[in-house]
Amino acid sequence: MVARTAAERQSLPQNLPPDWRRQLRASAISPDQLLQRLKLPARLLDEINTGHRLFALRVPEAFIRKMRIADPADPLLRQVLPLSAEALPAPDFIDDPVGDLSSRAAPGILHKYHGRVLLLVTGACAVNCRYCFRRNFPYSEQQLKPADWQHSLAYLRRNTDISEVIFSGGDPLLLSTARLAALTRDLSNIAHLRRLRIHTRLPVMIPDRVTPQLCAWLAELPWPVCMVLHINHPAEIDASLQQACRRLQDVGVNLLNQSVLLQGVNDNAEIQTVLSEKLYSVGVLQYYLHQLDPVTGARHFAVADQRALEIHRQMRAKLPGYLLPRLVREIPGKAAKTPLSEAMD
Repeated sequence: MVARTAAERQSLPQNLPPDWRRQLRASAISPDQLLQRLKLPARLLDEINTGHRLFALRVPEAFIRKMRIADPADPLLRQVLPLSAEALPAPDFIDDPVGDLSSRAAPGILHKYHGRVLLLVTGACAVNCRYCFRRNFPYSEQQLKPADWQHSLAYLRRNTDISEVIFSGGDPLLLSTARLAALTRDLSNIAHLRRLRIHTRLPVMIPDRVTPQLCAWLAELPWPVCMVLHINHPAEIDASLQQACRRLQDVGVNLLNQSVLLQGVNDNAEIQTVLSEKLYSVGVLQYYLHQLDPVTGARHFAVADQRALEIHRQMRAKLPGYLLPRLVREIPGKAAKTPLSEAMD
């Protein structure tokens, strides 16, 4: 590496933002790391290792900093902490709870709903959420591969009723901005596409991912862009996330949020009410509250349907209508997300 002169060093921009990729590489990926970082009791190690063997632990430092030290019940920690409960048998919990595999229409494309398709642009995530409905998904077989991209584009061109493309994964913002730009350049040549949606948790996990380069790409896109975050608890919203949201809003991105109702994390009306209000204060609208998808290993997060409905009823009494998310369940084969009250009929 060539050393810079003193004059060259002085001419460099000051206070450069931290490299988000370096932060990603520094994520906690072992139970020992997480225990030491949060000063958790060593007695938890065997239990954490049991869950870790089933689904690997991964947590970025920026998210760990939002957690309470020495508190195994911290609601942010519970979302990412492997537990032995993940190994318990649960007959109604399966590997593909939302029917992703049956909706595969072309390489990397899931086509479930009219007018929109989902592109699995990567199988990688910055964080491994223990309740993730794709925690057992065969990404190596199903995610979009460069060699298949032309086949996927051909499917999109043929189906002229598709107006919206959704980047998903994994987390699409783990791709380089250059790779994202290459994908959207090809998509921009399809005349009937009118919207781009991006589902991501990167602004929450590593807010520094919202770089000037990312914002420049978003600003230049030919369609309205909606970014759907995934925030489950008010403690996830801090100054760094607020700044990331502001940068996205400044380039015209519409910000929505969807949450999952999780036992021991956010399963009461007070937390949910504060979450909706706090999201709105940073320019994000909460639009879905999901009942847990019954994925293998996540039974201990489930909230009973009647309790979920009661929580939602209490929220309705506290929130204006525009801040009240729709309480829904995804049912494989249905034409849209189903309101929980209808799903129980």
